[in-house]
Amino acid sequence: MWRWITQIALAMGMTWIGWDMAHAQPVAPAVATSAPAAGTAPHELFAKHCAACHGAERLGGMGPALMPESLERLKQKDAIAVITQGRAATQMPAFGDKLQPDDINALAKWIYSPQEPRPQWAKADIEASRIETAGWAKWPGKPVWKADPLNLFVVVEGGDHHVSLIDGDRLTVIHRFASRFALHGGPKFSPDGRYVYFGSRDGWITKYDLYNLKVVAEVRAGINMRNVAVSADGRYVMAANYLPHSVVLFDSNLQLLKLYPAQTLDGTQSSRVSAVYDAAPRQSFVVALKDIPELWEISYNPKAEPIHNGYVHDYRMGESIAEPGYLGVRRTPLSAPLDDFFFDQGYRYAIGSARPRPGETQADSQVISLDARRAVAHIDLPGMPHLGSGITWPWTRPDGSKTTVLASPNLKDGVISVIDMQTWKTITQIPTLGPGFFMRSHEASRYAWVDAMMSPAKNKLMLIDKATLQPARTIEGEPGKTLAHIEFTRDGKYALASLWEMDGALIVYDANTLAEVKRLPMSKPVGKYNVYNKITRSEGTSH
Repeated sequence: MWRWITQIALAMGMTWIGWDMAHAQPVAPAVATSAPAAGTAPHELFAKHCAACHGAERLGGMGPALMPESLERLKQKDAIAVITQGRAATQMPAFGDKLQPDDINALAKWIYSPQEPRPQWAKADIEASRIETAGWAKWPGKPVWKADPLNLFVVVEGGDHHVSLIDGDRLTVIHRFASRFALHGGPKFSPDGRYVYFGSRDGWITKYDLYNLKVVAEVRAGINMRNVAVSADGRYVMAANYLPHSVVLFDSNLQLLKLYPAQTLDGTQSSRVSAVYDAAPRQSFVVALKDIPELWEISYNPKAEPIHNGYVHDYRMGESIAEPGYLGVRRTPLSAPLDDFFFDQGYRYAIGSARPRPGETQADSQVISLDARRAVAHIDLPGMPHLGSGITWPWTRPDGSKTTVLASPNLKDGVISVIDMQTWKTITQIPTLGPGFFMRSHEASRYAWVDAMMSPAKNKLMLIDKATLQPARTIEGEPGKTLAHIEFTRDGKYALASLWEMDGALIVYDANTLAEVKRLPMSKPVGKYNVYNKITRSEGTSH
């Protein structure tokens, strides 16, 4: 069954990858022209009207997967609106004149219900899903466009599921192309910046050649995916899945290498995977599990030390059966599972937090030594810190001594937590305009930029002076419209913000004067990523 669904995706999905929006044509749905009688079973409605695009098992095809895990960011009332009215600039038609309102409501409710038995996505399914563009290895090794390839921005437009490429010097659009549905987790780049890897919530990984503006290969790593990571040497790509519970390793061309079930050592518990990130100096991937209190490290160094699981009196005397360290799972036990985490600049520590349990005002936030494989400190972080969007910068204490600070936005409280990364103590809690999602800066900027997109002040950005740790400036956008997610040009001269609306834009600010320089119309630009800042792991951006 899974292979059949995959073939739908291969045959139909690739017909639109890489198209410019201007070439996208509406496709007439294969549905009856007269409305059926109200009361038809939802699964029958789905089979008749939806399965051709969304897959017989709701796993997706030309359209996205329709399951609770895939729809968690779409409210059910919004799903009803999409079914009724269709979705502009996509191939999703309107069914308001074909189905009764009660049937639309029942269908929407049904796609939010869990599937039994739970769908699986095994090694054979992953391998069968892979697509490769013939002849890509002979494509030119220089950009077909004129611009600095390291000052390129990749902009994810969530409104109509497209990606735009922006020249960071001229601040103009170089190219725009269609993407998979609901890209998530931020694109990741090869070390030279030529290739970018996109991950979608539906589990698809796309390798795209930025020089030649073409898709190289695609593979479906899972049914519901959190994010992807690319190794510092460019040889490996790893995917973190919610469904099925797995971590999947590929080579740089998306050939499957290894499938890791996300479970305890004895196999009695399995877990969704919160996130995977590359720890470049360690030559390893670090993986957080959402339902099991463990942090994994998977080394891609062929000379990695062997792994000794279980109780060992003295590993130097060979008192346990060792597993290979290369591509093996090195487990660190934790006091609580992690939802998201952050690294220090040297990648010796992972700083992670869980979501607060019901009745708690804050969750357990831990500093985990990746060398000692244990928590070495706990941090006072209120509310719901968004460590995955945290940043660091060098700071001078009042007594003149030097340290590095970690600053994290908060999804629940209007506060920025600033932590001394030598003592792991809280230096200050900076009040903000409201709960926010993103925090960004640049080595050349005196400010850390914070949004308040989870609050009524969502149209405002607050700038924090990195020396004084005090609010310094406020940028106010259009009333009622979300302004969020800053990213800087390679040199830090300009800061680009997202007007996070369907009829949105990239708003370019002079990073020193804060004057608005330019606007580029975009369809809900949910994120933008500068190639140089990402591949050099700038202290002002997330990793």
